[in-house]
Order: sequence, then C-alpha cells, then structure tokens
Amino acid sequence: MASTQYDHAGLADREAVGVTPNPLGLEGIEFIEYATSKPQALGQVLETMGFRPVARHRSREVLLYRQGDINVIVNAHSGGRDHTVPLTETPVIVAVALRVRDAAAAYRRALDRGAWAVPARVEVMELNIPAIHGVGTSRIYFVDRYKEFSIYDVDFTPIPTVDQRPPAVAGLHFFGVVQYIGNDRADDWTEFYQELFGFTALSNSERFGILPKGRILRSPCASFYLQLIEPEPGVLDVEDDECLQRIGLGTPDVPATVAELRRRGVEFVEAKSAQAEARGALTRSYMGGVMFELVHDKRALV
Repeated sequence: MASTQYDHAGLADREAVGVTPNPLGLEGIEFIEYATSKPQALGQVLETMGFRPVARHRSREVLLYRQGDINVIVNAHSGGRDHTVPLTETPVIVAVALRVRDAAAAYRRALDRGAWAVPARVEVMELNIPAIHGVGTSRIYFVDRYKEFSIYDVDFTPIPTVDQRPPAVAGLHFFGVVQYIGNDRADDWTEFYQELFGFTALSNSERFGILPKGRILRSPCASFYLQLIEPEPGVLDVEDDECLQRIGLGTPDVPATVAELRRRGVEFVEAKSAQAEARGALTRSYMGGVMFELVHDKRALV
C-alpha cells in the first residue's frame, strides 16, 4: 500500500497527542490489507461477504474493497511488500491502518517508545503513510486523512458506475483482529500494544464471540479489540508462525447476519466448539486461511 506525505506546519497548530489514556490519538481501524498472488479469487470471497470493489490504485495492482465503514485492501503488487516475502496464493494479512488524530505525531511517538520504522518506498504521485513494523512481516500504518479528504482520493481511481459507499450487510463493522502468537508470548505482546498504543488487557471474565481463547486487548479509543492466541498446549512453538490471522466483524444481530451471508453463499463452521449462535459465528476457511469471525456488538457505526 502506498502511503501519505504529511506536510505539518508543527504540532502547535494541530490537536496535541496526549500522554494518557490514548497516547497516539487512536480513532479506530482505517483498513486491513491482504497480499496475495490470487487477487481475483480473494475478491470473490470478499464480494460473497458483502464487500464491493470501489477503486483501483493508480500505479500498482491493488484494489480497494468496501462495505459500510469497512475498508479492505487487496494487494497483488510484488513491489508493495518486503521483497524478502514473496506473494503467495494463500492471502496474508500484511497491514493494519489505524486512524489517528495526527499521523506524524503518532508515528514519532511510536518510534520514541521503541517501535521499528518501515522505510518509505514511495513512487511518483503516491502518498507516504508512516508505518512501523507489527507482528511477523506485517505493518501498522498511521492515517489521519479519513473524513472529507481521504488517502484514497490521491492513490486510487474510483471504479466507474460503482457506489463508493456500499451499505454494510446487516450493520457489519470492524470489531477487531485476531493475532496468533508464540508460546508464552502473551505478556510480551501485551506490553508492546500497551506501551506503544495504550491498549488495556481485559479481565478473563470479559469475553466476546464463540472462541473466547487467549488474551483480549481493548484499544484506547474503545472502538476495536485485539485477541492474542497462543498455540494449543503441547504444540511445538514456531516463532515464524506469529501473524495476524483473521478479522473480527461486529454485528448487532448475529443470527440475522449469518442468514443473510448464507444466502449470499458464505459457509460457516459447524463444529460443536464453533457453531453459529447469538454470540458469534465463524466462516469456514477460504483459499487456505481466509476466515471472518462475527461477534455480537450493538455499537452504532460512526
């Protein structure tokens, strides 16, 4: 994903980034980015889930899919990722973009707290969105242009005749992201997200959906969650397996959403431990690993 060159006259004439409880000024998730050598196949999965392709990148093989307030980037441009990580047929979540009040300030603070910068690879007529390294080979972007003027207005060209704001299926919205971590790494990753972003760990009594494993972290803006899941007991720990595994989507009525998505052709896991119910549901795995988790959530969309 190409990024944004932010021309700030200084922090004094912008809203200051506070120290607590939201040190980076987080305001939600702007987009999730997948990378794959099979973008059309992933696009078909996304369209079955209710997404619509709304724009194409001006210079890269990248598509923007959207429904409601959910943006998903599908990147099939081999130069858009770290060159040491080749594109694969199985889609991989390679980036999460976070909405912040001031991207430059959030980026500088993250670096001051120990984050590793991702060198910008910006081509002509592309924006430069500041980014840091996340889990595995993933990146965490900081975006402060997402209202009247957005990052897509520069980097992307709208697809003609397509509604740029397709409605969400049954009120779907970003709920969070599930991250697979190594054995005994929950404290390390909790510290990472607490120190850099201000996340807080929920008590074991606060659980969501039908797969209440691991540790759940709440964003300082209280608009999304991260779920950290270690390997099952007895499973050999492989550090390279740490990754962003799936997207969690909130909905005010899980059964109604499941019924609508089934009508569209989405299949759900029916195992005893993950049957669709009022609390949540889990789609089957597509393309070797793409899954979506539905979670009961009555929060109104912004």
